[in-house]
Amino acid sequence: MDVHLIGGGWDDALAPTLYGPFVEAAARRAGGTPRILLVVMGTDPESLEYHEKYVHTLGLVGGHDLVVERVSEGTPLEPAVLDGIDGLFVGGGPTPEYHASLAGSYHRIRALVSAGVPYAGFSAGAAIAGSHAVVGGWLLDGRPVCPEDSNEELDDVAVVGGIGLVPGAVDVHAAQWGNVSRLVAVVAAGLAPSGVAIDEGTLLRSDGAVAGAGRVWHVTPDTTTPGGALVRARAGGQ
Repeated sequence: MDVHLIGGGWDDALAPTLYGPFVEAAARRAGGTPRILLVVMGTDPESLEYHEKYVHTLGLVGGHDLVVERVSEGTPLEPAVLDGIDGLFVGGGPTPEYHASLAGSYHRIRALVSAGVPYAGFSAGAAIAGSHAVVGGWLLDGRPVCPEDSNEELDDVAVVGGIGLVPGAVDVHAAQWGNVSRLVAVVAAGLAPSGVAIDEGTLLRSDGAVAGAGRVWHVTPDTTTPGGALVRARAGGQ
């Protein structure tokens, strides 16, 4: 599977680094100019304005035909929009809403990516890509595990079944929002077998490559310490 996970954040100078490999993969799939589907959440004016950031950023890379699917919160993604695409990009915003709207299409997305369609997830789109999806929350067993501002309007940390494009859980805005500690708590509690937390402005590819301005934090259980976890950080080129 060809999967590209971006931890969030906006920086025009990083566009070729973060999004170029995905567009190139889609072009190889198409054998020419690829048709890329951008799935974003919300149809209110504020959301529509936010969606233009994706259009702008992907436009800086160019070399593709972009189709934008704006999904109303509480509405399932229409599976037919996935027909005939060469690449799928799922954007960011309210992670619980992305999960609720796309969950019915997870099997179809897995099939497409297994068949060679590259997937890119930005923020929420990265968080739902794992076998286990951390969709929000800041309390575990009643105790804080990350800043309250990271809660996605949930109190208790919620881990649900994700798309299953990569093993384990994915958390995002890692260093910027303090979410590394949430992922550590999730893995230590056995809510996910392992996980990665991705900084803003940072890309993690399914081949293990890291690129961009920040780090990827790999979290695995500590088999020598009950309830423990091990953390390893990698920056681009490491």
